[in-house]
Amino acid sequence: MQSAANFNQGLMQFLQQATAPAQAVAAMSERLNEAGFSLLQEDTTWELQPGQGYYVIRGGKSLIAWRQGQAPVAEAGVRMLGAHTDSPCLKVKPNAEIIRHGCLQLGVEVYGGALLNPWFDRDLSLAGQVHYWDNAGQLHEALLDLREPLGIIPSLAIHLNREANKGMEINPQKYLPVVLCQAEEEDPKLVFRELLASWLKEAGHAEVSEVVDYELCFYDTQPPALVGLHQEYLASARLDNLLSCYVGLEALLAGDPGTAATRLLVCNDHEEVGSASSIGAEGPFLESLLRRLSGDEPAYQRTLSLSLMVSCDNAHALHPNFPERHDENHGPRINAGPVIKINANQRYATSSETSALFAGYCRRAQVPFQRFVVRTDMGCGSTLGPITATRLGVRVVDVGVPQWGMHSVRETVGSQDAWYLTRALQVFLDSESLAVS
Repeated sequence: MQSAANFNQGLMQFLQQATAPAQAVAAMSERLNEAGFSLLQEDTTWELQPGQGYYVIRGGKSLIAWRQGQAPVAEAGVRMLGAHTDSPCLKVKPNAEIIRHGCLQLGVEVYGGALLNPWFDRDLSLAGQVHYWDNAGQLHEALLDLREPLGIIPSLAIHLNREANKGMEINPQKYLPVVLCQAEEEDPKLVFRELLASWLKEAGHAEVSEVVDYELCFYDTQPPALVGLHQEYLASARLDNLLSCYVGLEALLAGDPGTAATRLLVCNDHEEVGSASSIGAEGPFLESLLRRLSGDEPAYQRTLSLSLMVSCDNAHALHPNFPERHDENHGPRINAGPVIKINANQRYATSSETSALFAGYCRRAQVPFQRFVVRTDMGCGSTLGPITATRLGVRVVDVGVPQWGMHSVRETVGSQDAWYLTRALQVFLDSESLAVS
């Protein structure tokens, strides 16, 4: 069994690779290929073998991987893990160029509920998907990750805004365009699509004729790090929710191929903006795959009744500077184990039954666990858990590791908690029965 230290090194490497949802899926695909999983196309006939691993991708940004169980899914059910590949960020607009006052800037849209202040004065790069035509007029898709710092959003000096530390509203249209370089008006070399074409050619796509469109996001180039006097913490961008993607993937790959039940990981895009898309959790991706594995409607219904999803998304850790923001009996602590998330109004899908089941997996894995309930006088966020429970009618428990700075450009978790959660999920995936007597 690997140690938490070794686990964290793999996690940090993944976070460095997964700079945007498409890059996250590419990194997971690489890991799955190394483990002997086979990529399947949804428009082909499948011949699945017990004990073998498979995965499918939709839209380049959502992925489902599973290991086929020894028994039919209608007899043993599916042990499911859910996470999401997207994080709040700044996405480049289609007509992005802004040349003013001697600077070339790119206009951006705010994706998801981002904390905006931490984006100022960061060394930013670009990653995502680009679609282009070749010289024959054929359409291609390429992944692009520039890796190097190429932009910044400079703060306004406090001398020019003496009230800055008393709180300033950030107008994203006015204050968030990213500065790329010095420039003058009407410089033909500074058309963004032309820059993309040159970057693609440098990356090996020599056949690029014209960039048609793209989905690109800025990201902070500062690498993940273990911090704290005793390295108690792990700080990085995109911990919400790439940490859960990595944890789920490692738990899936560590499982026993001989178990009766099929074990599955689904990582959807678009959770941060409501999941309502063809590749989001509210879309048909997971349902269509489960129906395909089941065979017919009666078998599909039996499959759901025998199944459970653990929806993994990070939880709000008790902040030492803001303890009043938590219910005094439900403030999860860093490095005190995974958090079971509960909400009476179904913002989380956890029930008493599913909470008790997950507590049992933690006990068997010999890891601590905690429970989170938001203050009664505050609103509660949500996850893909309630969406999946509503769409499929399957049992769900919402869990996650506790973190600080959620939706910041740089977030913090405990250096033990991801490893704790992985061990609990391994027990869940290898469990023989989900029955409650």
